[in-house]
Amino acid sequence: MRLVILLLIFIISCNSNTSTYNYLNIIPSIEISSNFQDFSNINPEKIEYAFSIKNDKIPFTYGCLKNITLGDFENALINFEIDPKIDLKSEGYILNIEKEKIYIISKDQAGLFYAFITLNQILENAISKKTSVPVLNIKDQPSLDFRPIHLDLKHHTEKKSYYFNLIDHLANLKINGIIVEFEDKLKYVLRPEVGSSDAFSIEWWMELSDYAKLRNIIINPLVQGLGHASFILKHDKNIIFRDKSESDWAFNPLNPETYKLQFDLYLDAIKATPHGKYLHIGGDEVHLVERDNKTELELNLIWLNKVCEFAEKNGRIPIFWDDMPLKHAGVYNPMFNDKISIKEVDEIWKKNEINLMNFIEKFPKNAVYMRWNYQKSDTYGNLKAMDWYMKNELTVMGATAGQTRWTLMPQNQSNISQIKSFASSSIDKKLDGLLLTLWDDDSPHFELYKRGIAAFAQYSWSGKNLPIKDFKKLFRFKNFGPQFEKDNYAFIDLLEKPVGMWLNMLLSENGWRPGLSKKQNPLESDIIDLPDLNKKGEWSKKHKVRINDAKRSLEISLKVETTINNLIQNESKNLYLLEIYNQVNELVKFSSNAILKLEKVDLHGNLKPILDLENEYNSMREKFEKIYSKTRILNKPKDYILDQDHHHHPANQTINFDWQFLSEIMLIKKIKETYKI
Repeated sequence: MRLVILLLIFIISCNSNTSTYNYLNIIPSIEISSNFQDFSNINPEKIEYAFSIKNDKIPFTYGCLKNITLGDFENALINFEIDPKIDLKSEGYILNIEKEKIYIISKDQAGLFYAFITLNQILENAISKKTSVPVLNIKDQPSLDFRPIHLDLKHHTEKKSYYFNLIDHLANLKINGIIVEFEDKLKYVLRPEVGSSDAFSIEWWMELSDYAKLRNIIINPLVQGLGHASFILKHDKNIIFRDKSESDWAFNPLNPETYKLQFDLYLDAIKATPHGKYLHIGGDEVHLVERDNKTELELNLIWLNKVCEFAEKNGRIPIFWDDMPLKHAGVYNPMFNDKISIKEVDEIWKKNEINLMNFIEKFPKNAVYMRWNYQKSDTYGNLKAMDWYMKNELTVMGATAGQTRWTLMPQNQSNISQIKSFASSSIDKKLDGLLLTLWDDDSPHFELYKRGIAAFAQYSWSGKNLPIKDFKKLFRFKNFGPQFEKDNYAFIDLLEKPVGMWLNMLLSENGWRPGLSKKQNPLESDIIDLPDLNKKGEWSKKHKVRINDAKRSLEISLKVETTINNLIQNESKNLYLLEIYNQVNELVKFSSNAILKLEKVDLHGNLKPILDLENEYNSMREKFEKIYSKTRILNKPKDYILDQDHHHHPANQTINFDWQFLSEIMLIKKIKETYKI
């Protein structure tokens, strides 16, 4: 039986002041074969040597074990070996901590690497408690084989050093894959017009791939194909490949030259990821012009077969976003609608499954059909779709998400419940893996994804047993420090409410933030109206709800600010992550304060409350950019061509970092123009 470490707190605390939780509090949590009973005589800061009877190599190590070297049996505190015959899955291991020595047996090299990862975290926890290492018997293995995260470079890149640090972070969470969505951030050699001037070279990506492989992470490429092709088709020389001449969104799948272009991009992407097993070809969210008496479904499958054949010839397994064939067949809606009864779903499938079966021989057998669902993965309709693939001997894999709304930070509590749910169904159905998508549509700082990544690591490796509230405690313990695990430090979920209100705080009823830069007169159509100085109180009456929202938002923001400051002052770990959250909070506070200042203008009939608003904005933005730019590139190159038709992604609205502050910028402009200040 898999035992979650957090559940041992009660057992141990009954007869001891020392909790197993404090020593074994790691992500992902581990399975133990015996409860904590005693301490060893091993000093966690004095482990210098390891011994292998089979002369196995010490894996790459971190932290307390960073400088460990091979020694003889007598002076080595760690005795390890790789034994492929042990009854464990790939990447599994047994870790026994006894009175005088530590013994490790792993299934393979990856398992040995993860055994040392686990051991290091146990040692770190012991050091934080100023004790020796607890006596334990651990048997651990992954619930899902393939546990990749999605790295979306659509609208920005980080500084190069950040990616190396990120890989180390992922490795310590036992994440074993990355699917990198290159878009134009790869300097393509065969089609140089596609790569932006700030793209990273093939050689640099190869270096990162080597770095990742040493840490049991395999980088695989994603190059969007049939649709989502704006980064390719926006260039003048590639207009001839468009499905619709007026749109840069999709390729014409019947143009033979389409494939020459796509295959060239695939070849460069494969070269950049030399250890990759997969080639993700995209294929989602595309509607095509029906040609040559062929339906959209037929056209989709024509394209899919050609690119899957290419992938196989080049030693890669193709991964395909599966939504469009299901949509064309008429079985799409039940996957995202949890209000439809089981009977209704079955009736929809009974009526429309024939639309799929008529072309079942055209569904490539070598592809992985990625069933993405970010908010309703546990619906009967979604599970039924996955079963359909399995019934027809097609490989299916799920894709969940680290966020659900494209705002400043992940919403829905980092989407943990859906991550857990999809991991559980993937495990139950014995699927090969699950992907965590991390979209760049509104470019939240990547640090803000870390809780969702940690949740994904927890539930894809250890299964579903750990309650979400306990996971959140676990996250705070690991990321901020043991003293901060309590709920009074749980500011992340608290911040979601103000962030959600911030999205439309400065917009009119019909305002739409992602479309601000493309509106003809956004100040008039999308930005909130301003008080009439000759009609005191009317504006406040009209916007009573908004004013109350701003007050409520500020109340919460002040609590968040207090908690973050408390964490910083009490020597929390991960200060940079706290700085990022703090800047999110500061932007939200600015917009709420702007509404309350406008209320004062309305009630008092003078402009004094807003005369310094622009300076306040400039000061807030300067600090915001200073913090964010420690790791990320904020501005696109001056020669960058914005995508024409990219789902109105906010991060695609401007060359510089203005897109993050468009509502605030336009409000200030409207104030200056209206009141002549």
